[in-house]
Amino acid sequence: MSAHCQLTGARPLFGNAISHSHVRTRRRFDPNVQRKRYWLPSEGRHVRLRLSAGAIKTVDRIGIEAAVARIRARGEKV
Repeated sequence: MSAHCQLTGARPLFGNAISHSHVRTRRRFDPNVQRKRYWLPSEGRHVRLRLSAGAIKTVDRIGIEAAVARIRARGEKV
């Protein structure tokens, strides 16, 4: 499974690693994705989400109910 955030949609970015001799090779910048479990009171169950570190802070700010609504609006299954 690719490293992507269910809330923000953050996906890996690609760029160049530049050596001391200025040789460029392709590299990949992965988002800081964590698996986190939240209690969803409206459904009476836990949900396990793959969230980036920034998205975890967003969930803390807006609440899990609003975050799950945003995830479902993006078409992701929760």
